[in-house]
Amino acid sequence: MRMPAIDGVLFDYGGTLVTFAYPTDDLLRVMRGFRPRLQTALGVPAPEAEAILSDVLLPLEEYVESISEDEVDYMDAYREKWQRAGLRLPDDLLHEILDAEQQCWDRAVEVDPDAVRVLAWLGERGVRRGICSNAPFPPAMMHRQVHSNGLDQLVDAVVFSSEIGRRKPAREVYEAALEAIGTEPGRTMFVGDRVREDYEGPRALGMRAVIVTAHAHDAPPDGVPAIKSLAELPSLL
Repeated sequence: MRMPAIDGVLFDYGGTLVTFAYPTDDLLRVMRGFRPRLQTALGVPAPEAEAILSDVLLPLEEYVESISEDEVDYMDAYREKWQRAGLRLPDDLLHEILDAEQQCWDRAVEVDPDAVRVLAWLGERGVRRGICSNAPFPPAMMHRQVHSNGLDQLVDAVVFSSEIGRRKPAREVYEAALEAIGTEPGRTMFVGDRVREDYEGPRALGMRAVIVTAHAHDAPPDGVPAIKSLAELPSLL
């Protein structure tokens, strides 16, 4: 399944280059730390951390898994979920809570065991490398995470949907990533774990694409090129 020469490779982020375990204990710890400030802001006893997790944070996961091609304004969604739980908080405090919550995810992220080696291998051969991923969270927080796990040092550009206002498979996201790494679709490969976003979307723009099944939730259908791990990627190039 070796493919013609390419100039660049775009990677999905979560489920491809990194994985996450939901940081329940860390999130509960952080929310407990905010309870005194919540009580001051609300003027009534603050809910327990477990209630915040179940009534606010977990429902927000719907935006992470959204199939809409329009990206949500996450601060608006965040504010709305808190208000639906009966908790009307000032925006500066909400932003601080969100930032602390996202730092829990920064600590929870695990880089795929083959990612560093493969990204370095591509760079040594002059292949441009980029991250192109759906993520509704504030871009500064996402870029901090990529910096904290070191992947920003191994790629030439990072593009998240929250920066574009559109989500894969919307073409605008791929176009922004292609522009960022400076390659043409026909000489770029896309590597990811989801068929709709990481195979069908890139192929519609003329990119080559392959699904990595190591962390995929669903096996790709027959006819979709797939590899078991990132370690197999060099054999395609």
